[in-house]
Amino acid sequence: MDVLTLSRLQFAITSMFHFIFVPLTLGLVILVAFMETQYVRTHNEKYLRMTRFWGKLFLINFALGIVTGITLEFQFGMNWSEYSKYVGDIFGAPLAIEATAAFFLESTFIGLWIFGWNRISPRLHAICIWVVAVATNLSALWILLANGWMQHPVGYVLQNGRAEMVDFMAMVTNPYGLFKFGHTVLSGYVVAAFFVMGIASWHLLRRSNTDLFKTSFKYAAIFGLVAAFGLALIGDFSAVEVATAQPSKFAAMESIWNTQTEADYNLFVIPDTTAKTNSVETAGLPDFLSFLATGDFEGQVTGLNDIPANEQPPVWATFVSFRLMVALGILFAVLTVIATVKSVRNRLVNSRKFLWIMLYALPLPYIATQLGWVVAEVGRQPWIVYGVLKTANAGSPAVSLAQVTSSLIAFTVVYGLLAVVDVYLLFKVARRGPDGDLDHIVKTPTTLQGA
Repeated sequence: MDVLTLSRLQFAITSMFHFIFVPLTLGLVILVAFMETQYVRTHNEKYLRMTRFWGKLFLINFALGIVTGITLEFQFGMNWSEYSKYVGDIFGAPLAIEATAAFFLESTFIGLWIFGWNRISPRLHAICIWVVAVATNLSALWILLANGWMQHPVGYVLQNGRAEMVDFMAMVTNPYGLFKFGHTVLSGYVVAAFFVMGIASWHLLRRSNTDLFKTSFKYAAIFGLVAAFGLALIGDFSAVEVATAQPSKFAAMESIWNTQTEADYNLFVIPDTTAKTNSVETAGLPDFLSFLATGDFEGQVTGLNDIPANEQPPVWATFVSFRLMVALGILFAVLTVIATVKSVRNRLVNSRKFLWIMLYALPLPYIATQLGWVVAEVGRQPWIVYGVLKTANAGSPAVSLAQVTSSLIAFTVVYGLLAVVDVYLLFKVARRGPDGDLDHIVKTPTTLQGA
């Protein structure tokens, strides 16, 4: 492999590994904050135990997310210096805001939350975790606005051999970035919901802390239900934006080679990349693809044959990843409906088959989020900034093959060890349950009083 390919592989490995932790952080912090709010509101010890238990799992995940995220920014300067020089004036702005505002806000208040038990009032302590929740999602907003600009660059001019920002608000209000933020955050909420429901299912199958885990499961089921259907809604809006801003990606997602109007949405297709013709029609929805792409059942969908060959993304990877992601999204919606109904009707504990399903479904949202990033990033190729800068022209010319190879091996080994540590810690804490936490809770008059 050459330097460019290895650099792409290294960034893909580190970013996808980092994104194992990000979605759970985005969603679990909200659930933990809600649980602590319930404790402050009711003074019911069950909610305190829930907060402590799920909060510990959140902190393990949060710590690994920070460690793995820092290396990504170094790679912009080390492996992708031409990219940094060309668009650094634009791309650096949202990353700087994320670091100096959202990240420091989140880090400060997570420290107050960790060390503030029995040192500040319960109400103020709960406020701290809500600030962390808001800051964490704000951090995601700025990063995804930066990525949204790469997908659909706006508010810039090309001069002096580089892209320079002329309209900061155009980037902030970029529909592509906002839809991407909504889609990514909601997917994180689904990850957190299935994480909680999966662990709760394991304990309910063992009849361990039944009341606590029934409540945890119910909160997560309702949270996941709203997020899953929100994903479906925002996915519809996103489709129109993708088809408008990146017609090559949309065509690859659906394996559309010939431009057509009143295009049908085929439910079961096999892309034909050899003949470069539209896939053979199977069971489908008449004219629905045109509606997804344009909002009009008679709208025109651009085919890959009308896009230059050197600007077409890999079709197989984009098409298959998109289909699997959508299929999993439908599954999540169905499972969260059933989970919510069983929880609300108090039929959960006796539904052992369903609890086993939810236990084994725990990793599925993680897979779906990774597939989503494959669609987003592979589908954008060969552009690193769509229509502006190609990936082949964005690397670091001074970096040698040996340097990239050695750093790739080092990252893989270190991240592999971190993955083992993370899984071990999460499994250990999740399996033990909340009982051990009670030994560390010191109840004082201050603890039981409001702010």
